Amino acid sequence: MSHVLRGVTHALLSLCAIATVNAQDAQPRLMRPSDVDALPVRTAGVRIAYGPDSLQFGNLRLPDGRGPFPVAIVIHGGCWYSPYANIRNAAPLADALRDAGIATWNVEYRRYDHPGGGWPGTFRDVADAADHVRTLATAYPLDTTRVVAVGHSAGAQLGAWLATRAQLEAASAVYTPHPLQLSGVVALGGVMDMREFQGRQRQTCGNPAIESVIGGLPSEVPERYRDVSPIERLPLGVPHVHVAGALDRIAPRDVTEAFAAKARALGDSVRIVTVPALGHHDVMAPATAGGMAASAAVRALLGLDARP
Repeated sequence: MSHVLRGVTHALLSLCAIATVNAQDAQPRLMRPSDVDALPVRTAGVRIAYGPDSLQFGNLRLPDGRGPFPVAIVIHGGCWYSPYANIRNAAPLADALRDAGIATWNVEYRRYDHPGGGWPGTFRDVADAADHVRTLATAYPLDTTRVVAVGHSAGAQLGAWLATRAQLEAASAVYTPHPLQLSGVVALGGVMDMREFQGRQRQTCGNPAIESVIGGLPSEVPERYRDVSPIERLPLGVPHVHVAGALDRIAPRDVTEAFAAKARALGDSVRIVTVPALGHHDVMAPATAGGMAASAAVRALLGLDARP
């Protein structure tokens, strides 16, 4: 897939140029989660449960046509904390990917403040949601050989982790046998190093998000960080693309570069796309240069053309 990623790089960078602001302009207003939540969505899709809890569900959107369709598992962020974001925050992106010819499975999951969330429930929910794609394929025209995880912020951590589950030890609390194989990962403003982010979490999330979702500090439960923090799961074993705004404080370029360097050294195919003048949440809006870069990256990893 590395040649596909190289081929799409120029297209992604061209899209990023759309967001460049005039040097005489004031600093741009960055989007907030509520701005993304307010974006229009053409279709809500079909709500389908993947487990018995009221939060164990996803919205399946199918493109026009007969299929079978490639699939994007879309995972919202929000610091693993329910007041910050929910499935609606990822709906505009899921809807846009559907319009681009991709079936989207936009998943909800329990966060650390929900009963049963945190460790290991949050991670097991997302794993179960991903594996449920195979069940969905028995009733809907889905191509389970072409599945990409695309996640935002905390959802990007969860998406990257999904790619590595086959290497988990059976004794792990987040182990599941025969996990769904991914074709790639697209991380949007992703938290790829949970130990590193733990030192910045109060300036970004405003709360002790990392130790809350994992159930302890790195010094207390190091094995849990090894099981779910993407940088400690490298290599992911599939191509991955990282898209973030240049003004993103949650996923700054230097942290992503450190992750990518380690991933490349271990054999992964990686691309980083930094979008000028955008912040952490702008990449979730399909009409922005960040949103278009995200769509192009998903299409490339699924073997489709690189148009936005």
